[in-house]
Amino acid sequence: MRILSIVFTVLIVLLQYPLWLGKGGWLHVWETDRQVKAQKDHNAELRARNDALDAEVRDLKQGYDAIEERARYELGMIKQDEIFFQIVDKSRDKAPAKAATAPAPKP
Repeated sequence: MRILSIVFTVLIVLLQYPLWLGKGGWLHVWETDRQVKAQKDHNAELRARNDALDAEVRDLKQGYDAIEERARYELGMIKQDEIFFQIVDKSRDKAPAKAATAPAPKP
């Protein structure tokens, strides 16, 4: 009877090995599930970035307001008959200067 219980115990262990440690075992499934979740999170971040870029492209194609805004802030351009004011903060020695634009008074 003792030998029979040892044989059954060994058989159960042999049957359990592929379930836990085999190619399709629980450990492999848990690791794959973790990788899928990480990839979904990364895809969500990329989707949000792509949606923002798509909205920006549509805005640039539809009107001149977005183009004007980019020209002002990224290229420092001003309109004709505008006066450019640059305000320098004396409390900051090495900080970049703030810039503001205001339309020139019409004569």
